[in-house]
Amino acid sequence: MVEFRNVSMSYNKGFDVLNDISFKLETGSMHFLTGPSGAGKTSLLKLMYLANRPNSGEIIMFCRDVAKAAREDLPKLRRRIGVVFQDFRLLDHMSAVDNVALPLRIAGGSGPQIVEHVEELLSWVGLDDRMLANPSTLSGGEKQRVAIARAVIRRPDILLADEPTGNVDPEMSERLMYLFVELNKLGTTIVIATHDNNLVEKIGAPRLHLEGGKLLHLEGTKKNIGLNLDKDAGQS
Repeated sequence: MVEFRNVSMSYNKGFDVLNDISFKLETGSMHFLTGPSGAGKTSLLKLMYLANRPNSGEIIMFCRDVAKAAREDLPKLRRRIGVVFQDFRLLDHMSAVDNVALPLRIAGGSGPQIVEHVEELLSWVGLDDRMLANPSTLSGGEKQRVAIARAVIRRPDILLADEPTGNVDPEMSERLMYLFVELNKLGTTIVIATHDNNLVEKIGAPRLHLEGGKLLHLEGTKKNIGLNLDKDAGQS
């Protein structure tokens, strides 16, 4: 699903924030992206959701080198990728329901089935009473849950999440991770950037570890991802 071949990237022709990165992620795999602040985690995710292009190297996604894709091809490719941004990027003039429904409507969906599907997902992440609220009235944790719901609503081929549990309490953090694990079981390739080593150990997925813009190691895939989660996490 994703392969980086000797990828390097710098901003404004400065030092490399990513230096000679190579790895391969199989279709339907789940990985954590770890490393200290400034290691290049967000920059790596930006390359994967096609917000930036590398200075050198190849990025193979969907059986093509997306680093060289024509600009007019990028929107179609991006629609196959779900992203949970660290700064949420919700539309303030739209309600929580409309924010989450937006990817479905962009894809051509309409009607009450969309609203029903969106409301069910928002209810599952604990926002039953905040569905009609605009983002400006939501707390950081509530915005995070809306952003996650928007990213997963279309069951993307690839889901990229930048610190998706950074603004929620431990109970909700586990519940959201249960959502990611279940989405992964349906075939979505998932990469989650996080500083939470306890969460990484609990889920049992392998990790990509960055330091100083270099990939130090890619741990081997473990089996039975998610079996260390609280069995009631998806039902609480």
